[in-house]
Amino acid sequence: VRAARKLIDVDKVSVIMGTWASSVTTAVAPLCWESKTFLCTVSGSDSITLLPHQGYLIRTQPNTTLQGRKFGEYALELGGKRVFYMSPQTPFTQSTFNNMKAALEKGGGTAELLIYDDKKPSLRTEVDQAMRYKPDLIFMGGYAPDTTVLVKDIFRADFKGKLLTLAYAVNQKVAEANPEATEGVHTIAPSPAEGSGAFKKVAEIAKTAAPDPYTCQVYDHTNLVLMAIAQGKDASGAAIRENIRKVSQGGGKPVEDALEGLKAIAAGEKVDYTGASGPCDFTDIGDILDCKFRYEQARKGKIELVRIV
Repeated sequence: VRAARKLIDVDKVSVIMGTWASSVTTAVAPLCWESKTFLCTVSGSDSITLLPHQGYLIRTQPNTTLQGRKFGEYALELGGKRVFYMSPQTPFTQSTFNNMKAALEKGGGTAELLIYDDKKPSLRTEVDQAMRYKPDLIFMGGYAPDTTVLVKDIFRADFKGKLLTLAYAVNQKVAEANPEATEGVHTIAPSPAEGSGAFKKVAEIAKTAAPDPYTCQVYDHTNLVLMAIAQGKDASGAAIRENIRKVSQGGGKPVEDALEGLKAIAAGEKVDYTGASGPCDFTDIGDILDCKFRYEQARKGKIELVRIV
């Protein structure tokens, strides 16, 4: 909040981009809409776009309704009929669990939720509680630091079922540092538009062959905002709000970066931006309409792609 206040009050920015944790976005969003500062976020909690943001917010991350359903469907595919969901308390925990449980129950499964303290150095007591449920799959709903503690304690408990988590919780760094504990862990995440021109540009900028979904989304935020400013001939937050959908949906010349888009806008053409994260089409409340998902698995300390759907 202090950082956002400094950007708004001192630096007089018209847009803030890339807020990640849902708790951060929830805290920053009121400052933005009250000051008519536009906010682009990669947070997933359903509650964010339900805030009274007056149109001063979009997100390129799919909401927890969509993500929770995908988690439940994948858990069933992995053979999970009794799923134990372990997570710290976050703005998206309950919504994700509810949607995951609904998908599981539709497929004949069931689920139980346990909220843990993510500051604890050991979660063995919570793991023992999970074991008493006799799950065939444990879903780990936290972030990388607490999930690292959790997956080690699950490994020590000699759990024989499947493990599923968010891709940022067991990423390449976590897998490399804990190859035994993370062996076989399945992960899921919104997928960038691999193979697109925008994705290739992000890979070049980030100097990696596989830029993560959030880097791709923030790249898209930047391009969208620049084109919205050009479209409205005005760099204010209010102008960005009024023009960001005009450059990203509704047809027009397909473009994959702002440089191409700015030339077209200057020539009086309508543009339709498709980015590194995929189509950037938004609902009235700011949710992304659709995206693909990336399914991966930790094997011998490496994160390996299973499929993109």
